[in-house]
Amino acid sequence: MAALTKAMCVVLVLVAAFAPAAEAAVGCGTVISYLAPCLPYVSNRGPLGNCCGGVQGLYGAAKSTADRQAICVCLKSLIGSYSGINTGKAAGLPKQCGLNIPYKISPSTNCATVR
Repeated sequence: MAALTKAMCVVLVLVAAFAPAAEAAVGCGTVISYLAPCLPYVSNRGPLGNCCGGVQGLYGAAKSTADRQAICVCLKSLIGSYSGINTGKAAGLPKQCGLNIPYKISPSTNCATVR
């Protein structure tokens, strides 16, 4: 049992030593949670409704460059994976909600350039 405990400690130390230093705290699950109220609007099935609250919450959660890049990658993935998304409406959400983000929400956005 002591050998197993020591082995686990070594594994944990190695994992911690080689883990990325600045990993984004905002994952796709968080992005989906914030933007779920927007789906009817961007898919032409409903009004803007409570969407802006989610957009503004996500904007506030993006504290670092890594967060903003992770959100960008997730948004690109979401736009590409849901059929019926009006990309014009998706791209216009920040402005519609009174925000100015440093990149366009588009499947062609290069998220590595987002700061």
